[in-house]
Amino acid sequence: MRVDVLIIGGGVIGCAAARELSRKRISVALLEAADDVATKASAANSGIVHAGYDAPPGSLMARLNVAGNAMYANWCDELQVPLSRVGSLVVAVNGEEDKVLDTLYQQGQQNKVPELSIVSGGEAHALEPKLSLDVTKALHAKTCAITCPYQLTIACFENAMSNGVSFYHNTPVTAIEKQADGFIVKSPNRQFEARFIINAAGLFADDIARMIGDDSFAILPRKGEYLLLDHSADNLSKVIFQTPTNMGKGVLVAPTVDGNAYAGPTATDQDSREDNDTTFKGMESIRQMAIQSVPSINFREVITAFAGLRAHSDSTDFIIRPSYTAPHMIHAAGICSPGLSSAPAIAGLLVELLQNAGLFMPEKENFQPIRPAIRRFAEMTFNERKAAIEENPLYSRIICRCEAITEAEIVEAVKRGARSLDAVKRRTRAGMGRCQGGFCSPRVMEIISREATIPMLSLTKFGGKSTLLTGKLKEARQ
Repeated sequence: MRVDVLIIGGGVIGCAAARELSRKRISVALLEAADDVATKASAANSGIVHAGYDAPPGSLMARLNVAGNAMYANWCDELQVPLSRVGSLVVAVNGEEDKVLDTLYQQGQQNKVPELSIVSGGEAHALEPKLSLDVTKALHAKTCAITCPYQLTIACFENAMSNGVSFYHNTPVTAIEKQADGFIVKSPNRQFEARFIINAAGLFADDIARMIGDDSFAILPRKGEYLLLDHSADNLSKVIFQTPTNMGKGVLVAPTVDGNAYAGPTATDQDSREDNDTTFKGMESIRQMAIQSVPSINFREVITAFAGLRAHSDSTDFIIRPSYTAPHMIHAAGICSPGLSSAPAIAGLLVELLQNAGLFMPEKENFQPIRPAIRRFAEMTFNERKAAIEENPLYSRIICRCEAITEAEIVEAVKRGARSLDAVKRRTRAGMGRCQGGFCSPRVMEIISREATIPMLSLTKFGGKSTLLTGKLKEARQ
């Protein structure tokens, strides 16, 4: 297969770039090593659309964060992805931290962050009554928002696919050969020819670069652990940050667009690019840090712990540029926080860099920007539910009781390409409630098997070797 642009990596950056390129009359394909998009950092992060005050002035991070934040309302509207402008507070509890807030405010002014202000401790408590009484001062950013990172990634993927982008899952890149007119990209089962490559491989972006002799950067995995609380917890109205350190923005406490709250992340550098296990030490660190800013947080309401790996690099900024050894490969590497916030703007910059590298990209007259989301029974009014059931009786069967997810929603997720338990979960929230799939998983598996014609014994939790069943009980008893 030969394409104009081959994107390596199905995280939020790769899928956002695919969506932006699908506006053009060119051929585009995306390769993802896993069984689905949004399986790594894009599945396990804070989901915060940062305002942009903490990135160094003049950096790519600063410029793309502020620009990306401003683009989110339109993107989420077109892609039917939840977005809530809840605003954020960075809190200080002593004089030294007060000085940090002043610095952040000045950076925000230089970065042209709108609606940014310093408020007193009393004003901060009025904005978020659950704050610690020790808070003396806060930086209030009204443009900070929350979204769902994996829903956004999946929505970009679906919209790009409906506009002509080809996707190849379970397709890891094993080698790249430079050619006079592009590249030959090899995977275990097939190979591709591409005039241009976007390297959005996340934790493995430096491996991809080295395949063309480019060792100009290194990726340094950093683990972040989180604790997620149940819907019944007394949730927040604002995103609450502690004053940042050189390891990141610190442990925060925040609401989610789905009505939960969470605390995290930790920040632990490690060598492994696969180890995303949670640890007792990490959980205890989150608890001890979170109560310093929100003392009332009820950790008895924790329903799950999870961890994600951030693709930090040995650079202090995003690496978004042509490769030094092959200018037709454009790197989008080291996209740590605020990567999610910057994603729409990064996608636009990647298109610009491809144009500068010589790719002619006329506009596609019939580009369709709207991506219909799966209709959620839990969000319907009584009359909407009644009409939905009359139209599709599968809406009358609740599969996931914790989140009120129906069979109709799960069937639609499978029709859209979900082939594992986690792929269905990311699209519908089935299994994300208080019981964490304890009751609904067998029913979801039956639906996947039936709709996708996959034997039950071949079903997986997240692709690969993560099979869920080892045999039939009847046979085991013989």
